[in-house]
Amino acid sequence: MVILSISIMILSIAFSSLRITAIYFNRIATILLLYSGVLAYHPLSSTSDIGLVGSGVGVFGGLFQVTTITQSMDVFIYLVGALVLQFGENSTLMSKGKGLPVNAEYPLIVLFTVLGMSSLISSSDLVSMFLSIELQSFAVYILATIYRESESATSAGLRYFLLGSLSSALILLGSSLLYGFTGLTSFEGLYMFCSTTSTNHFIEVGVLLIAIGLLFKVSAAPFHFPFPGIYNGVPTIVTALLSNLPKLSVLILLWELHQIFHDSTRLSTLLLFSGLLSLVLGSLSALSQANIKKLLAYSSISNVGFLLLALSMDSEIGVESFFLYLIQYTLSSVNVFLILTAMGNLLLYPVSKYSPLVFINQLRGMFLHYPLLSISLTITLFSLAGIPPFIGFFAKLMVLLSILSSGYFFVAFIVIIFSVVIASYYLKIIRTIHFDTFNTTDDNVEEEGRILPIFSMTIACLTLFLVLFFFNPSILLNSLHLLTLTYFTC
Repeated sequence: MVILSISIMILSIAFSSLRITAIYFNRIATILLLYSGVLAYHPLSSTSDIGLVGSGVGVFGGLFQVTTITQSMDVFIYLVGALVLQFGENSTLMSKGKGLPVNAEYPLIVLFTVLGMSSLISSSDLVSMFLSIELQSFAVYILATIYRESESATSAGLRYFLLGSLSSALILLGSSLLYGFTGLTSFEGLYMFCSTTSTNHFIEVGVLLIAIGLLFKVSAAPFHFPFPGIYNGVPTIVTALLSNLPKLSVLILLWELHQIFHDSTRLSTLLLFSGLLSLVLGSLSALSQANIKKLLAYSSISNVGFLLLALSMDSEIGVESFFLYLIQYTLSSVNVFLILTAMGNLLLYPVSKYSPLVFINQLRGMFLHYPLLSISLTITLFSLAGIPPFIGFFAKLMVLLSILSSGYFFVAFIVIIFSVVIASYYLKIIRTIHFDTFNTTDDNVEEEGRILPIFSMTIACLTLFLVLFFFNPSILLNSLHLLTLTYFTC
């Protein structure tokens, strides 16, 4: 985190004083994130250091805490950040001059977002938590309106800013109530206070306000209604970031808060209710969508429902299923947007240069023209739908097992029913790609498109990960099991 902060400062000075093209600046930022991931992984590879950070090491006066879980998530966040920066290569994905121009500010803003995420998951104090949320959010607000000549992007960015400000106000109000009635801001102090004394109603209200503010930021139901329109309004490369990076760190923070206030039945009930409602409303709303970005937005809401259901189960298998689902969904979602970005820039007549691929019917006949991209998208959608033998099936199975082990049989029945509904709208996209005949009078596919080798390699690696998990799942599952045991034994 410290190395990343210093590097961002150096890159900011270099950006303002040197003439570096946007593409090279983007590649430098990608290398920086991968190097930061290696540095974060290094202590994990040493058995002597695992014992040191397993129970947590406080830094910066106790405002942040470094543990095995935070270091592992740091590695994953840096990897996802490097993958998202691949969208910055979008200007080279154009055919005959089409495509979205890359601003040099794009990689810098992504770096600030990743820094905020890394700080947020390591926060151990209400003050550092709020400052990290704002650092992450401000960068995303700027990114949403980075293409100022687009009216839809500017409008969507303004709505996103207003909703983000409302959620931040709720988090700040809840933090103020916690401090006012406990006199504490550190998570460790709040955990000890809540474990040794009876819970005050005002403390419960403060915790619920923070949780509601965080649910706003992950677009969980019933706070999800504006977000599909926002995701559809901003450019596709920004939608890919909004639907992945900010949610990743906020969901991990929600998990940490649930562990701190584990005796709060109201918080567990809120997470369970919001998860179930997100699954139901997200699945039903996606059925009638012809707009692929809105469909993926509602799909994101239903997947957040799975994560919240796993998070509300206070058990070891619940924690394991939460992290497994978080990893597979994030990588699958990034891969979907990478493929759609590549396909969109290969269209002869895109809807706009900001979002070339908007409607599902634009995918007709794609298999005949780009079979490898179509197969990769099909595999990824199968994984998101939870169809075996892909990793998404095992993630949903673990969430279902955690729900059953906690005794919520009716909730498990609802999850099974709506898993079928989720699969139906993913299959609609797959049918359009492979079986709907392409009308040559539409003339919307370009035969001479070109994709960068690094872009193709990224898509291939992510797709292979979704497939090959079935043949050797023990590496990831054992790692998550060890992380869970490390947390519950410390």
